[in-house]
Amino acid sequence: MLINFNRVFLFLNMKKFGIAVHGGAGTILKSKMTAEKEKEYSKSIELAIKAGSEILKSGGKSIDAITESLITLEDNPLFNAGKGSVFTSAGSHSMDASIMSGKDLQAGSVSSVSGVRNPILLAKAVMLDPDLVMISGKGAEEYARASGLKFEDEKYFYSEFRFQQYLKAAENGKAMLDHSTFDESDKKFGTVGAVALDQYGDLAAATSTGGMTFVKFGRIGDSPVIGAGTYASNNSCAVSCTGDGEFFIRTIAAYDVSALMEYKGLTLREACEEVVNRKLREIGGEGGLIAIDKDCNIEMIFNSQGMYRGFSKNDGEIYVSIYN
Repeated sequence: MLINFNRVFLFLNMKKFGIAVHGGAGTILKSKMTAEKEKEYSKSIELAIKAGSEILKSGGKSIDAITESLITLEDNPLFNAGKGSVFTSAGSHSMDASIMSGKDLQAGSVSSVSGVRNPILLAKAVMLDPDLVMISGKGAEEYARASGLKFEDEKYFYSEFRFQQYLKAAENGKAMLDHSTFDESDKKFGTVGAVALDQYGDLAAATSTGGMTFVKFGRIGDSPVIGAGTYASNNSCAVSCTGDGEFFIRTIAAYDVSALMEYKGLTLREACEEVVNRKLREIGGEGGLIAIDKDCNIEMIFNSQGMYRGFSKNDGEIYVSIYN
């Protein structure tokens, strides 16, 4: 048998890399999902993973991999981010996004922006600016234009499904979660996120969302808050959250996972379980998170009925799940 020693050498010296993606958590029940819709969601998560994984496989950086993954989800109307964003009480769209590099703790965050096709690209532009970390509203939109980012008109963000959600919420005068009805047994958090480890040992995390339907008073959830919805440090892990934003902000959920690992010596799984299934549960917080550590361990933990999620590592296999 002939042995290709060059190929064996490359295999043995290839460093670990991996990526995980989520498309939101909540009361996601198989009994309420058609086979066609389930296939659509699964395929969309798979494509997002593939987009990021190809970058990692070719020696690209984790920060670029997660950006590419989120672009595919922001361009997909199935998810509450970018094109699929829900309507606010004013009948418009308000989007948030954040991104963080574990290598140098550089971070970028944008909140309450409209018209920007891909908020994650705006967050990344902010991250690369040494003078900024977080910008919002009209100022953030001006920054997006100055950065040459693509804008879309209201027609691009319109979907009949989202509009009907808006009308229902307006009728009740109450904000509602993505995809949900006013039945508490059917609530979902449509935030999207990605975490990755590249071949250079660098971690990165990103999160993007369209917020809540019929949201009032300029409410901001955890997605654009560094440490709450997104966090990454090469000393521990990279985390992206999805759920009841106020609870994730109160517990500084994403950073808490990292801190439990770095200062208390917990494993990634132990830290995620502590945050999601103890700390959040104790104060009534529902949702979940995806995380990857410096050894390429991946966790996708949630305390709801389901979470659109998936991951891939060096072997190239893509794993996708929805239900608990």
